[in-house]
Amino acid sequence: MRYPCGVGESGTNCRPVDRRGKLAEEPFDVEFTRDKVLVRFRGRLVRTLTGADADAVRDVMDDPEKLQLVVARKTGNFKRGNERR
Repeated sequence: MRYPCGVGESGTNCRPVDRRGKLAEEPFDVEFTRDKVLVRFRGRLVRTLTGADADAVRDVMDDPEKLQLVVARKTGNFKRGNERR
């Protein structure tokens, strides 16, 4: 499990980033175009990122865990609890 502060599991002020494991169970699908980043969740387009947001996602595209965390932050709160599988 990753910790945001960089301290190991014994850190007193650290907490797991994805405690419930939602990003591992249902990851975002990320598609990179020339100047945009298209983010899909369960096959539906939820956000199109451009500019600085797209650059932030491109910076971490080599690390899948960080990519999911950054995309989750950039998409915001698009889920309201009434989504069905």
